[in-house]
Amino acid sequence: MKTGFITLLLISLFACSSTRQLANAGKPYQNKIQYIPGRIECEYYNEGGEGIAYHDSDSINNGSGKLNPANGTFLNEFRMNEGVDISYTKAHDIDNNPYNKVPRDLDKLYVGWTKPGEWIKYTVKVDQTGDYTVGLMYTANGDGLISLDWDGKDITGPLKVTSTHDNRDTVAWRQWHHWNKADSLTKIHLQKGLHVLTLHVVGNGNMNFDYLEFK
Repeated sequence: MKTGFITLLLISLFACSSTRQLANAGKPYQNKIQYIPGRIECEYYNEGGEGIAYHDSDSINNGSGKLNPANGTFLNEFRMNEGVDISYTKAHDIDNNPYNKVPRDLDKLYVGWTKPGEWIKYTVKVDQTGDYTVGLMYTANGDGLISLDWDGKDITGPLKVTSTHDNRDTVAWRQWHHWNKADSLTKIHLQKGLHVLTLHVVGNGNMNFDYLEFK
């Protein structure tokens, strides 16, 4: 009886904790929950603003509306009034340059200008309890570190994101545009249901994030 009661109590406490995390993480972008297994598109972080859905080092979107001037287009103005910095992959040997580790689709949004201490939250739904490998489509001008929280608890510790810097490329700014995909940064056990995933920038920054992939 005691064992059964303790098990029910732990389940109840976990459910309450998960519910609190969901309530304090803002709302899914455009009320569209992202699913696991699958890709978590980094630019589709939760709505709710600074300190709730994300933390950014400044309030300016250094991509949308700044690097990419406001011109009435979806890509240039995507979430331009929020602090998370967002751009998109471009042609003319910018994101389709010969130093990519993997081929790159163009006109795809990504989160950039990352700095240590920044974080972004996602409401996700896990279809089936199980073990998942975590991949990442990214660039990194120097080795970086990220970590993942699950319902407010660190579930990975620091994860190394290997540099994509390439000394052969003499165009300095393009060191932030050498794309690579890490197929398996780590493996984690996830429970079925609605949860809050938080992506933390832990070390170095200087990374661009397109998507996390859970398989």
